[in-house]
Amino acid sequence: MIKRFIVIVALFSAFWAKAQENTSSPYSYYGVGITNFKGTVENRAMGGLSTFSDSIHMNLTNPAGYGKLARTTYVVGASVESTKQETQGAEDRTKNVSLDYLGLGVPVGRFGFGVGLIPYSSVGYRIYDIEENGASRLRGRGGMNKVFLSAAYAISRDLSIGVNADYNFGNIQHRRTVVREGIQYGTRDIDRSDISGFNFNFGLDYQTKLKNGLKLHASAVYTPEADITSESYREIGNVLFTANGENIFNVKTFDMESQDITLPSKATFGLGIGRPNKWFLGGEYSAFGSIPEISVFNTPVNDVEYNDGNAYRLGGYIVPEYSSLTSYFKRVVYRFGGRFEETGLQLNGESIDEFGISFGLGLPIGGDFSNLNLGLEYGQRGTTNSGLIQENFFKLSIGLSLNDQWFVKRKFN
Repeated sequence: MIKRFIVIVALFSAFWAKAQENTSSPYSYYGVGITNFKGTVENRAMGGLSTFSDSIHMNLTNPAGYGKLARTTYVVGASVESTKQETQGAEDRTKNVSLDYLGLGVPVGRFGFGVGLIPYSSVGYRIYDIEENGASRLRGRGGMNKVFLSAAYAISRDLSIGVNADYNFGNIQHRRTVVREGIQYGTRDIDRSDISGFNFNFGLDYQTKLKNGLKLHASAVYTPEADITSESYREIGNVLFTANGENIFNVKTFDMESQDITLPSKATFGLGIGRPNKWFLGGEYSAFGSIPEISVFNTPVNDVEYNDGNAYRLGGYIVPEYSSLTSYFKRVVYRFGGRFEETGLQLNGESIDEFGISFGLGLPIGGDFSNLNLGLEYGQRGTTNSGLIQENFFKLSIGLSLNDQWFVKRKFN
C-alpha cells in the first residue's frame, strides 16, 4: 500500500509541477490571494461540508476527526478549474490546474494523528490598464502553503477532541510595468513578500446514536488569530520593448521593512443527521475575520474595504446499498451540496460574494475500503456592477482515499 501511495504522489507531483498558478482571478490581488478550500474532494462535493467524519476518511478541516479513524488513511487530491471572467462589454476565459492536498492519517489506540500539505492561498492575475497617455500591466503570482500536524483523542465512543498546528510558508510576487507615450523607456517594479509563521486550530466532533438507526453529528472548529512574518523586497528597473521581448536594465533592489500579517480568526459550527452507510444530511456555518491587507507598491487602493465574512454550507450523500454484491453502482457514494460565502472583500461599494453547487461520486476500488472520489462544482464569484468582474467557474476535482492497517484500534467497553 505504501509503495502504491508513493507512486501516486509522484504522479500528482508531476501534475503539480505544471500547475504553477492555481488561480487567474483578479480578486487574488487583494490580501494574500484567493483562500483555497481546506478539505478533501469528498467534502467539496458536499458543498464544502466538514461536519461528517468516519473511520475510513480523513477530515482535513476538523482535527477531531482523526479520533474517529480506524485505519491508516492516505489522501491526495487535485483539480482543474475553467473560468469565464466577464465585465460590462468584455469577457475572457482561463484554465488552471492545482494539487489541492496531500495527507496521511494514522490511528493509534484512542489517539489519531495526521500530517500533510495544503495550499492555503493562491495569487495569479493579469490586469491591463490602458490610459490616454500610456498603459500599465499588473501581474501577480505565488501564494501560501501549509504543512500541518494534527492530533486527536477519542474521549469516548461519541466524543473526540483535536488540535492542529500549521506551518505557513510561501511567497507572493506583484509585478507592474508602466509605459508612457513619448517616453522611450518604461519602468518595471516587482514587490515580493516571503511569508512564514505558525498558527493553530482546535476541533470537537460528537456523534451519538438515535432511535430508528439514525445518528446525530455535531462539530465545532475554532482558529484563533495568528501573526506571521512577511519579509519583503522591491526591485525597480527600466524596460525597453523590442521585437525579442523586454530588455530590463538599471535594476536596483531594496530590502523593505518586514511586517506582520494577521491571519484572521475563524469559528465553524456544524450539525447533521443520517443513517450510517446509507445517507447523511448536514449544515454548517462559519464566521471569520477580515482578510489581511498587504501593501503593494506603497500605493493605497481606493474604494476597498476588508470586512468580516460568513459562510453557509449544506450537503450530504446517499448510498443505495453499501454492501451490495450484485451491483457496483449500488455501492457508489452519491454526494451533493451547496454553499454561499460573504468573503468580506468590498470593492467600489459592492460585496464580493461567492456561491457554488456541487455533486460527486465515491467509487470503491479494491477491497480495503479505498475510494476514487470525483467532484464537480459550478460557482460564481463577484459581480459586473460598478465596473467589476464576475467569474463563473467549473471545477472538476479528483482524489484518492487509500486505507491500510498499521495498528489495531482500541475498542470501547
